[in-house]
Amino acid sequence: MLTGQKLRNLVTESNAVTIGSGPLRQLLDSGTPPRILDVRSPAEFETAHIAGSYNVPLDLLRGHRDEILQHLDPDVVLVCRSGQRATQAEDILRTAGLHDVRVLDGGITAWETQGHNVDRGAQRWDLERQVRLVAGSAVVLSILGSVGVPKVKWLAAAMGGGLAIAALTDTCAMGSLLSRLPYNRGAGCDLQDVVARLASYPPARTTAS
Repeated sequence: MLTGQKLRNLVTESNAVTIGSGPLRQLLDSGTPPRILDVRSPAEFETAHIAGSYNVPLDLLRGHRDEILQHLDPDVVLVCRSGQRATQAEDILRTAGLHDVRVLDGGITAWETQGHNVDRGAQRWDLERQVRLVAGSAVVLSILGSVGVPKVKWLAAAMGGGLAIAALTDTCAMGSLLSRLPYNRGAGCDLQDVVARLASYPPARTTAS
């Protein structure tokens, strides 16, 4: 098995900012595991997460970057559902000066697909699925409504424009709004609780899958 240092050298030599599920699993089993930050909503984190990871929602990280950064180790791996939100978090941390930070390639979806274990809790829809439901429903309803009120069709146009902007900017205003709903909020998702967990516990060792 490759040692943690050899795996880190391999990533550095390729100038990559991502890490695959297999190499991450080996690092977690090494003597110097990285700190894993899961930037999904608390509800998504509760549904399924990598054992030993820390939940730091993207919006919280964006709004309180400096406070959170004070409690991070130099070696950080960022996780979300597919990699999109983790990539945004990576940009936030690199801008703040944390350079040894990587994104789990394919996110928690790829991690599970490759057969690695997760800790599970109450099952909820992930945020990206909620966005698809709300956006799709809004478009369908606005088209149907335009039969009686023609101007309603512009809601569909606005929704389509918003999705195009989200793709171009790699952000999602709707996802950010949905993450604030009670359905997506969980216990311990405020800054004080997140900082306390980051400061009080060393990176956790996890068992092999």
